[in-house]
Amino acid sequence: MENYNQMSTDFILLGLFPPSRTGLVLLALTMLIFLLASIGNLSMILLILMDAHLHTPMYLLLSQLSLMDLTYISTIVPKMASTFILGNKSISFTGCGVQNFLFLTIAGAEGLLLASMAYDRYVAICFPLHYPIHMNKRVCTFMILGSWMMGSVNSCAHTVYTLHIPYCRSRAINHFFCDVPAMLRLACMDTWVYKYTVFVSTTFFLMVPFTGIACSYGRVLLAVCRMHSGEGKKNAYSTCSTHLTVVTFYYIPFAYTYLRPTSLRSPAEDKVLAVFYTILTPMLNPIIYSLRNKEVIGALRRVLHRIWSMKIWSKFSALILITQITFIQQCKTARITLSSDYSQGTKINLQDVEILRLDRIIVFFLIKIMDMYYPIT
Repeated sequence: MENYNQMSTDFILLGLFPPSRTGLVLLALTMLIFLLASIGNLSMILLILMDAHLHTPMYLLLSQLSLMDLTYISTIVPKMASTFILGNKSISFTGCGVQNFLFLTIAGAEGLLLASMAYDRYVAICFPLHYPIHMNKRVCTFMILGSWMMGSVNSCAHTVYTLHIPYCRSRAINHFFCDVPAMLRLACMDTWVYKYTVFVSTTFFLMVPFTGIACSYGRVLLAVCRMHSGEGKKNAYSTCSTHLTVVTFYYIPFAYTYLRPTSLRSPAEDKVLAVFYTILTPMLNPIIYSLRNKEVIGALRRVLHRIWSMKIWSKFSALILITQITFIQQCKTARITLSSDYSQGTKINLQDVEILRLDRIIVFFLIKIMDMYYPIT
């Protein structure tokens, strides 16, 4: 290990599972979760794009959440699986930097996006008449772009600083991805100033949005309690409880990991908590938002019905096309035969011409039409 550390600048990811049969079973379960998360989030994105009824600010924000979750889990799980299966635990210096950048970008952007989704529900329930003004497409686009840009800027600053820290100890990262706290344990310099900036950054991207979400849903619950419509209360509770479930699974493990003092952290506990916001949450989000949302279920039925109708129509169109081609060929043959008989002075009897048992007048006009579109060469 020491020779490796002196000759290579690569990092070593110790991974999440032990190299045993139990670890293989857990990896298979993780890959199943990865597959479900990928299919679920990709399906949610395509569903929102294909169904016009879902082209609203709420579902545009939801499509971005699915895109972030898809990027999130795709950044972590494939590398973790290849490390376990191939046994090559090393990750290049550049690869670690890219993974760190993508992880921090999605982490910060998703925290801000969840706050934007909470604001959307707050305006929709508390100020329904002003909703088209406060949550139009321009505001929604600004929220989405702002989340991505702020997350990227924050991630770029942390990634650049982390990669410029001198690592004179072992380069074995006791984690299953390049996480900042795990990398700081390998630094051979005092990083207390940087740890303070990590604390401030986490507070801004997690605790401030979480406080805003808590306040907005406090107002929402008060507004729901004043509603006279039972159906309105049911819809409001369903939407809010769905979003609060997502927020709980995402914010609490993340904040507990990054806001704890270094002396209270343990690598094993950090890895278990990281599973919640890197693997489980991306899988649960599309399930939560689809199974508990009537509009999403209705949109899914409409899209499936449209796809099924397109398949039926394509088969029917192919059958019609084959019939038309056969019919044209028969008409063309009949027209050539009749034209030949006419040129030889033979008396033409339309009763002797049997083309799909058509009437004589129809046959005559079909032959004339064939003369226009298929002239004899």
